[in-house]
Amino acid sequence: MPTSIFIAKLLGPVYAVVGIALLVKVESYRVMLQEFLQSAVLRYLAGLLGLLAGLALVLTHNVWVFDWRLLITLIGWVTIVRAVVTILQPDQIVALGNAVLKHRTAFTVAAAVNLLIGLVLTYFGYFA
Repeated sequence: MPTSIFIAKLLGPVYAVVGIALLVKVESYRVMLQEFLQSAVLRYLAGLLGLLAGLALVLTHNVWVFDWRLLITLIGWVTIVRAVVTILQPDQIVALGNAVLKHRTAFTVAAAVNLLIGLVLTYFGYFA
């Protein structure tokens, strides 16, 4: 449980801040996504760093219980899968990114998901 609380304290505020930033700086994030999609080097580095982060998370917290801690485990596994796809199938990432750019509500949905995850993890990390 101490590991879960530490990770929640670490990731909760990060997800919350990213969620808020996505809401208030949507145009900046659209530009960043466009630049990211144009750079094979950035995509590769994102995949590599994501794989490292996901593996670190899963190796320290692979907890499959049906409570808030499952959220941390799922973040780790989703991060690994996304990173592997980014490294092995970068064209799929570009296609997905271009689809996101066409739908303005995608950034709002991403913001809401990030903010919700951030608030849940922050609550359980700092207040529960």
